[in-house]
Amino acid sequence: MPIYFLSDFGSADVYAGVVRSVLAHRAASVRVVDLGHGLPPGDVRHAAVQLYAALPYLEEGGVVLAVVDPGVGSDRRALVVRGERLWYVLPDNGLITLAAELDPPRAAWALAPERYAPGPVSPTFHGRDVFAPAAAHLAQGTPPATLGEAVDPEELVRLPLRTVEGNEGEVITFDRFGNAITNLRPRERPEAVHVVGRHIPFMNTFSDVPEGEAVAYLGSSGLVEIAVHGGSLREKLRLIEGAAVDLHGPEAEPPPLATD
Repeated sequence: MPIYFLSDFGSADVYAGVVRSVLAHRAASVRVVDLGHGLPPGDVRHAAVQLYAALPYLEEGGVVLAVVDPGVGSDRRALVVRGERLWYVLPDNGLITLAAELDPPRAAWALAPERYAPGPVSPTFHGRDVFAPAAAHLAQGTPPATLGEAVDPEELVRLPLRTVEGNEGEVITFDRFGNAITNLRPRERPEAVHVVGRHIPFMNTFSDVPEGEAVAYLGSSGLVEIAVHGGSLREKLRLIEGAAVDLHGPEAEPPPLATD
């Protein structure tokens, strides 16, 4: 089964490459797919959204190795989680929150690296010394009970974050282009979106409005997103995470976007 590797390690340092090297050494025949390593450092909320977006396209039975771990070396647990479709190796810090909506956890184990990864464990690089060896074992069929003790999957840490099938929600994160990603899964196509006092038309894609104007659309993950054609909505509207979004905004012409 493949390993799907997601992290905030970036590409300017060796961290992601070192983890891949551990995987290659311990599971040479296993295919590793890089989902992305340029996530905002330590931003578990953003990583949870990215994992949610990727999940439907991952092969059933695969192992998700997700390392966005600002609490590395603390008493937070390192986990193996068995979902209905996929395995997860990740910190118990809420990273699994949205993935659990699509792939509910059925069992979980707290990793005990002394059982399967002999040698010193760096307190600052669990991706290399704890998570990667566990992912390699799982991908080769090692029973998870040999990697740690069973824990109640209902007790996994969850972020105050969920998707909503309805008309009222919020901005949950931004992508690297400055587009706002909301938690809304609309029941039917809306005509417009209302956010921070702006009435923004709902279209198919960016180029359906003139350059520099705001547009709402159904993003590739099935969530409503809001952007500026050729610009950053986050900068133009000075949006923040948690900003309220309403799919039934007032019927009015939007004022021009601020340019300062």
